[in-house]
Amino acid sequence: MTITKKSPVYSRRSALILSVAALGLGALATTAAWAQTSWPTKPVTLLVGFPPGGQTDFAGRALLNGLQSSLGQSFVIDNKAGVNGNIASIEVMRAAPDGNKLLVGNGSMTIMPHVYTKLGIVDPQKLTPIGVMLQSPLVLVVPASSPIKTYAQFVEEVKARDKSGKTIDYGSGGTGALPHVTMELLRERMGGPKMNHVPYKGSSPAMVDLMAGRLDAMFDATSVVAPFIKSGQLRPLMVTGPKRVAMIPDVPTATESGIKDFTIISFIGLYGPPGLSPDIVKKANGALNTALKDPGVVKSIVDRGDEPGGGTPEQLATLTRTHYKMWGEVVKANHITAD
Repeated sequence: MTITKKSPVYSRRSALILSVAALGLGALATTAAWAQTSWPTKPVTLLVGFPPGGQTDFAGRALLNGLQSSLGQSFVIDNKAGVNGNIASIEVMRAAPDGNKLLVGNGSMTIMPHVYTKLGIVDPQKLTPIGVMLQSPLVLVVPASSPIKTYAQFVEEVKARDKSGKTIDYGSGGTGALPHVTMELLRERMGGPKMNHVPYKGSSPAMVDLMAGRLDAMFDATSVVAPFIKSGQLRPLMVTGPKRVAMIPDVPTATESGIKDFTIISFIGLYGPPGLSPDIVKKANGALNTALKDPGVVKSIVDRGDEPGGGTPEQLATLTRTHYKMWGEVVKANHITAD
């Protein structure tokens, strides 16, 4: 299905931000034996499908101490990078529903099953949602050396190059990554001019080339681009959140820039294996929310340009389902594949 500006998938802001909906827990009835209010009785492993230093890894480490304090048990980060986070996802998908292995997963999990159709990518909707850890909008940035000063000028440049047979070169951390599909959605909003996607093995090398002027533009999470905006190496054009970002208050939102139905949120969530008991989910969610009220944790998150998460498992479930459907349509409409 081709997505248009009037697509109902994008017509409601609530489709891209947290909202409460019913969470199906039928599968939990078959694993009642795991319902142990004494959980955790042994150290808990938080699997992260990406290398240390990124936004997903940061989320796990930022909340590690808070979870340990609330639950009185050790939590250990295990970075198992590979296949855009899928190695860690598969391990948690196959784990016993005892709460001893949990996944720190990001929003790209909702995109990858549509992009890698032959690799057995985990459907995140089959995992047990516990709660949102943090979230942030994306920022459209260009090199500081670029003549482009505003989003309006960016659109003019994209269309001018397309008309002349040239293209804007934009980067991302890989095919199907959130910055990639977000730019493709923006291209739709601009009427479909040609743009050239340059995928990298991670966001960091793409940022290096962007700052050097070898790329023209890129989307990435606020926490990723903020240091380079502060240092004067990148220029922000607009943010994809429902409101302006405190760290870069002069940068307009997509709505303020004239782009309708373009509220995109990068989120990190805590998930358990399928069949995780309601008792463990409730206890883990409570510990997560308690950790997210700690002033030190909040400061560490906000100082990076992210926003603390929190809320109910149902909110993470809704966020996961909504993004899964939305990005599936974007991938299909733009013929994005990594197979």
